[in-house]
Amino acid sequence: MPIEIPQLGAVSRDSEFDWYRSQPIPVKVLDDKACCIVVEAYDCDGAPEDFHFAISSVLSLDKSALDDAAPHIFAYYQDVRRSVGADELNFPKISSADEVWAHIRFGNEPIFSRRHYGDRGINVSIECECDWEPEHGLEIVFKNGRTVNKVGPYDGHLSNADAYADPSLEDVIYR
Repeated sequence: MPIEIPQLGAVSRDSEFDWYRSQPIPVKVLDDKACCIVVEAYDCDGAPEDFHFAISSVLSLDKSALDDAAPHIFAYYQDVRRSVGADELNFPKISSADEVWAHIRFGNEPIFSRRHYGDRGINVSIECECDWEPEHGLEIVFKNGRTVNKVGPYDGHLSNADAYADPSLEDVIYR
């Protein structure tokens, strides 16, 4: 039975994954791509207003919210380029952080989840495809739906502090 989540309207429950999924809605920060918003463990969370805030925040962002992430994504690209060797055939040539967006395809299911560690805030993970890493892709995470706090290969972690069990990495966007 569908429930209503503010900003999303009626959502349907996926009992296999214990999450709710919206109908497709345009997400400005992702070039107005129509996305099904996924909200994890919403009905068992003690503070659903945290989800409401993060959803409202992400839906109000425009593409400029990603500007600060570009140098970190470019660093990820450069690390992959070094690891495979610069002479690899068909490896994309990206000269600057401004050029990374031409090599990224945003996913269409932003996932809103509560962190299990640290600030226990609601973070939004977006799985993307990128030309330089077809196997692991790119994950972009927004802290509380407001600012990018993590980029790198998709691993499902909501911060680098969580990924490495190291609180000193709380403000590290790319490691």
